[in-house]
Amino acid sequence: MREKINEEVSVVMYFSHRQKKALPHLVSWNNQEYQVGKIGFHHTIQRGNTLHHIFELVDKSESLWLRLRLDTSNLHWMLEAVSDGNGS
Repeated sequence: MREKINEEVSVVMYFSHRQKKALPHLVSWNNQEYQVGKIGFHHTIQRGNTLHHIFELVDKSESLWLRLRLDTSNLHWMLEAVSDGNGS
């Protein structure tokens, strides 16, 4: 079931100069670390003068889906929603 979270989280990200991409690598939330697996979706949105990067991804074990938002004005990460894949 998808659950709205809207909490700040710690994220380790990396930048590849060859691919010209900056991507999340590790997410720390609820005293657990989740290594990023496949990133299924990335887009940007503009809110006022601030650009936000939205990432929808699964963890390495593919047991948890996460929606992250990077605020480029302060470089803070928000976990907007999670899902464990169960519909109940």
